[in-house]
Amino acid sequence: MIVLYGTQGSGAAAIEIALDLAGAPFRMVDAASWKPGPGLYELRRVNPLAQIPTVVLPEGGILTESAAILIHLAERYPDAGLLPAAPAARAQAIRGLVYIASNCYAAIGVIDFPERYCTDVDDALADRIRSGTRHRLHELWDVFADMFPAGTLMDGDRLGALDVLAAVVSRWSGARKHLETSRPEFHALLARVETHPVVARVFARHWPPQ
Repeated sequence: MIVLYGTQGSGAAAIEIALDLAGAPFRMVDAASWKPGPGLYELRRVNPLAQIPTVVLPEGGILTESAAILIHLAERYPDAGLLPAAPAARAQAIRGLVYIASNCYAAIGVIDFPERYCTDVDDALADRIRSGTRHRLHELWDVFADMFPAGTLMDGDRLGALDVLAAVVSRWSGARKHLETSRPEFHALLARVETHPVVARVFARHWPPQ
């Protein structure tokens, strides 16, 4: 059985959704770098950076990085349709996954932990770093929305890994309010992705209605 390390309200939701879409059994371990306890101890043993999501495969291999995990799951469970079968579309989906991981995910890391990226950070400087990085994050999502407009690769009809990761990371990062104004069609696509029964169930657990 696959083991997934993650916690509520985190990017691990994307992997949980993909596993559910594939019908793959898995065990969830509640763990995060900011949650001391047995889960964190176990996570550090398999991933010294204590990043989530982290996956341990049934054969014992360890996977980190959301894009890499999703690409592997698409290959492991091809019938789930997590990546397009056509080579050109598949290449673009992989491009989108890596774009989110290397750009949007990276910006969130700076917003959450500004002290890791600048020395002598006081509260005022941390706020300025967060503000500037959040503005950059919004720009990155605008570019993504323009590269993958609704009705092309991400059509929201049959969910793929790119739909899932875009929906999860945009929700987790708090970028939806910006996108609702700046890219309303893309925002509507993300909202449609959330209506899928599997996505809706996982989102309700990670982000309970207020």
